[in-house]
Amino acid sequence: MLAKLIVEGLYIIPVGAVNTFFIDSPTGCVLIDTGFPGSEGAILQAIGELGKKPTDLQHIVLTHSHPDHIGSYAALKRATGAQGYIHPLDAPLATSGVPFRPLTPSPGLINGILFRRFIHPEPPAEAAPVEHLVQDGDILPILGGLKAVHIPGHCAGQLAFLWDQHGGLLFAADACSNMMGLGWSLGHEDFEEGKRSLRKLAKLDFKIATFGHGNALMSNASQQFHKKWG
Repeated sequence: MLAKLIVEGLYIIPVGAVNTFFIDSPTGCVLIDTGFPGSEGAILQAIGELGKKPTDLQHIVLTHSHPDHIGSYAALKRATGAQGYIHPLDAPLATSGVPFRPLTPSPGLINGILFRRFIHPEPPAEAAPVEHLVQDGDILPILGGLKAVHIPGHCAGQLAFLWDQHGGLLFAADACSNMMGLGWSLGHEDFEEGKRSLRKLAKLDFKIATFGHGNALMSNASQQFHKKWG
């Protein structure tokens, strides 16, 4: 089975080196991020294995506009008819197919090596409309309320989402990673801005944290953020 249960109703669907997240909700299922181009088949298969039809997916939440997160958005939107959500700063990259903004490696030898190995210039993603522009502090009227937190640095329009379920759950996107322990994302558009965003997240209260890259933290997650970046 492609989808892996994190907590009741929430599944991680890994597609290559990036994670997407599916939330099974009676008021309309939600997908957070869509992977690289060509990931739609695996995501739809995973949704089907959970007993859902493509049209059960009604909301696609895009944390940011990098190609490993919006690459299959257009294809999934065609297949499901889902409505899209994104920050205004990143909306043009999804809706018009303009080129992605450049990244620079995060500090550290390992980050530099991995950045050169895995981060490459990508062509613009296939364009598709996005119905909802999401600002810092907005409460999305899905899943009983999903709070948006603007966390630029890795990407100017990046959003994290705080879900008031399961003791508090943070979708941290690529503000950081948990591949070899909790640490920097491999690259940033603005590293100093990224550090400020992590201090912002470290002030929040959540039990569980998920990441675009790496494993979820299943307990005491906000304490771990505070210890590292507070």
